[in-house]
Amino acid sequence: MPMTITEKILALHAHCDHVSPGDLIEVDVDMALANDITAPLAIKVFEKMGTPSVFDREKIALIPDHFVPNKDINSAQQAKAMREFAARHGIVHYYEMGQGGIEHVILPEKGLVMPGDLVIGADSHTCTYGALGAFSSGVGSTDLGVIMATGKTWLKVPPTIKIHYEGGLSPWVRGKDLILYTLGMLGVDGANYRALEFSGTVITGLSMDQRFTMTNMAVEAGAKNGIIEPDGITLSFVAHRSHRAPSVCASDPGADYERVIRIEVDTIEPQVAFPHSPANVRPLSQVGNIELDQVFIGSCTNGRLEDLRDAATVLRGHSVKKGVRLIVIPGSQLLYAEAIKEGIIGALLEAGAVIGPPSCGPCLGGHLGVLAEGERALSTTNRNFIGRMGHPRSEVYLASPIVAASSAIRGCIAGPEDR
Repeated sequence: MPMTITEKILALHAHCDHVSPGDLIEVDVDMALANDITAPLAIKVFEKMGTPSVFDREKIALIPDHFVPNKDINSAQQAKAMREFAARHGIVHYYEMGQGGIEHVILPEKGLVMPGDLVIGADSHTCTYGALGAFSSGVGSTDLGVIMATGKTWLKVPPTIKIHYEGGLSPWVRGKDLILYTLGMLGVDGANYRALEFSGTVITGLSMDQRFTMTNMAVEAGAKNGIIEPDGITLSFVAHRSHRAPSVCASDPGADYERVIRIEVDTIEPQVAFPHSPANVRPLSQVGNIELDQVFIGSCTNGRLEDLRDAATVLRGHSVKKGVRLIVIPGSQLLYAEAIKEGIIGALLEAGAVIGPPSCGPCLGGHLGVLAEGERALSTTNRNFIGRMGHPRSEVYLASPIVAASSAIRGCIAGPEDR
């Protein structure tokens, strides 16, 4: 029987010839990951099980990225617990500050995820790796602790919603705009425990950075995973990053989809998500005059090199408006260095941006850019829930790095034509 790409990957890892939506299966995990918030809890579960060693020290990634450099004693203790566990068990893929960056940026960058892999992480945005043609999904820390001991987990096979994008993108429209537009159509629960399969000529024309942005936000529609079939762009990306051979899967003709949604992108303009939901989306032309206190460019959604490059392109020859704070955080140490070589960091500094160390930064409202009561921020992150970036009576708007940079210049939400 024909299967979707998600079903094929799950079947392979469950050692089954075929799986169907609703099946409960036990699967082998190729990579398990956690960060400095979720790892300490997972470690406690692991140690409570009494297992003497992790299932495979090369198939676990531990990344301090949320509260680094440590902001207080509690965050320092959490980082210490993860560091000591990694040393005790010889975890190969533990990346200390100065070596790594944001987990969902550095795992693809370091070749730790390949097409066809099954990746489980104690972070909801683990779905990012679907851009590589992998099945990837987030779990709680308890599940992750068990996975670190056994290398296995159970899953219910999700039905798949296929979203097919056709047409030509306008010059300033990026992957962030496509996924925000899609979230506006689906709502925050429109894909609950579904696989979102992104397809069409528009998707095959996107760079890997843009694809990562789209799959990263699949969970904002409630999806179990987001996924894109691997192609030449995917294989070129992974070719020099790993010694492992990719296991390329593709959906079969006649595969059973719960539904297929077709989107013509020709008229899509830059999108902005209003408080307090990623699905509360409006086109830029309908935003109105929204003055800002802070702009943030970064995160696992939009902290990659292309994102910084887009922001620098917009900001060159301009300055951040007085009274507005522009915070830019590269997603990894490696791309930070590349951005310096390209002159991107210099252009951002000259415009008046503050550059932070590779980390999640303000995204979760805990570090490096917390909002005060009544403040408004435009952010390239993935969520704008109440209190997400600070005070519960602050407001967060979501957009692409292009709109973010343009808005920093104007002091209000604006596009590049409005600079």
